[in-house]
Amino acid sequence: MQLKAEPDMAGKVVRCPGCNSKLSIPASVGGDLPPPSGLPSPTGYTPPPDASAPYESSGEVAPPADELQQHRQERGGWEETDPSNPNPMLSFGMGVVLFLAWVGILYPFQAPEGTSPADYTGMQFIASLFYKHMLVSFTNTLFFTWAMAILYLKFKKLRHQREALLLDVLPWELGSEINAQNVSAFIDNLYKLPVRLRDSMMVNRIRKALELFEVKQNVGDVTNMLSSQSDIDSMRIGGSFTLLKAFLWAIPILGFIGTVLGLSHAIGGMNFANVEDVSAIMASINSVTSGLGTAFDATLLGLVLAMLLNFPMNSMMKSEDDCLNDIDAFCNEILLPRLNDGGSIAGGDTNGVMETLVRAVAQAQKEFLVDLNSLSARINEQAANLDKRATAHQERVDAEFAIAVNRMREDLTGAIKDSVKTTSDYTRALASGIQGLNNVLTELGGKQIIIHQVKKKGWFSKQD
Repeated sequence: MQLKAEPDMAGKVVRCPGCNSKLSIPASVGGDLPPPSGLPSPTGYTPPPDASAPYESSGEVAPPADELQQHRQERGGWEETDPSNPNPMLSFGMGVVLFLAWVGILYPFQAPEGTSPADYTGMQFIASLFYKHMLVSFTNTLFFTWAMAILYLKFKKLRHQREALLLDVLPWELGSEINAQNVSAFIDNLYKLPVRLRDSMMVNRIRKALELFEVKQNVGDVTNMLSSQSDIDSMRIGGSFTLLKAFLWAIPILGFIGTVLGLSHAIGGMNFANVEDVSAIMASINSVTSGLGTAFDATLLGLVLAMLLNFPMNSMMKSEDDCLNDIDAFCNEILLPRLNDGGSIAGGDTNGVMETLVRAVAQAQKEFLVDLNSLSARINEQAANLDKRATAHQERVDAEFAIAVNRMREDLTGAIKDSVKTTSDYTRALASGIQGLNNVLTELGGKQIIIHQVKKKGWFSKQD
C-alpha cells in the first residue's frame, strides 16, 4: 500500500490509515510514502521496463480473452457498506446510554421541595428544566442524544473516507496512462489494498470505473458512469440527514407543546370561588405564576437543544460535501486524463460508434462552416467591389451633371447680358429721340403749321 502526503506534513509523525501504526514522513516529501515496517509490499507487482505498454515493450504476449474473463470472475469484488448512514439501532442504543447518563448526572441536583427558583444554583436550575416537565423534557433530551450519537457515527465514517483519500490508488509505477493492456494491473492493485480502506467511496468509485473501462475500453462510458455515481453518492449523503432534520424540527416543537401543557395546567388551577379569602387568592396566583414559569422552561430547553444540534449538523453536512467534492475532483483531474482508449471502438460498442459518428458529423459540419465562411467572404468582397463601382459611377454622374449645370448657367447669364445690353441701347436711342422731339417742339413754340392735303388720284363717286 502506498500513501500520498501533503507538503505541509513533511517531518511529522502520523498514523497509517491502513494498519494504524506510526509513520515518520521524510522532511522532503517526494510523493509516495514507503509502506510501514513489518508490512509486505502491497501490490506484489513488478512493472515492465515500459509500464505504459507492458506487453509490447517487454516482448510478452497478452493473455487470451478467456483467461482475462476468468481473472475478472476470480476477483469477485467486495461488499459495499453505506458510507454515510450509520446503523440506526447502534445510534439509538448510544443515544439511550447518553440519555440515561445525563439523567443520572442531574438527578442528585434536584432542588428540595419548597425551594424558590430564585435560590436555585446553576445545576439545580438545569435539573429543574428536565424534571419539571418529565415527559416533554425527557423526550427532547432523548432526541438530542440520539442525534448526537448519529453525528458521532457519521464523523467516524467521514474520517474513514478521509483516510482513504490518502491512498495512492493509481500508482505511477504501473504506468503513466491506463490503457487496455495495463488496466488489469491497476484493478489488481485496488484488490490488494487493506480491507478496512478498500470499502470507501473513492476506492469503490475508481474500481467500478476501471472495471467498466476494462470491459468497454471507452472513456465516454467511464465519464458517464462517474457522473452518475457522483449523483448517487450525493443523494445518499443528503438522505442520511433526514432523521437529523426531523429531530431538529421536533425538539423545539415539543418545547412549545410543553409550554402549552404548562399553561393549561396553570390556568386550570386558578380558583377564585371565594373572593373574600385573600390568602386563597394569593395562593392561586402563586400557583399560576409558578406554572407559567415551568411552562416556559420547556420551551427554553427545546430551543437550547435545537441550537446545540444545529451547528454540528451543518458542520457535518459541509464536511461530507467537501469530501465528496474531493473525490469528484480526483476522478476528473487524475483518473480520467490518464485513461487512454486509443480512439478505437471495442467489441461493437454502440456508444463508441455514436461517439465516432458524432465526431465525423462535427468534422463535416466544421468543414462546411469553413467553406461557408469562405463563400461569405467572397460574396462580401464582390458586394464591396459593386459598392465601389456604384459609388464611382455616381460620382461621375454627379460631376457631369455639375458641368452641364455650370454650362447652362453660363449660357443663360450671357443671353441675359446680351438682352440687357440691347434693351439698354434701345432705351438710350428712344431717350435720344424723345429729347430731339422735345427740342423741335421747343423751337416751334407757338408757330402755326398748315398742312395741305393733296387729293389722290383714283376712283370717285358720282356725288363728288
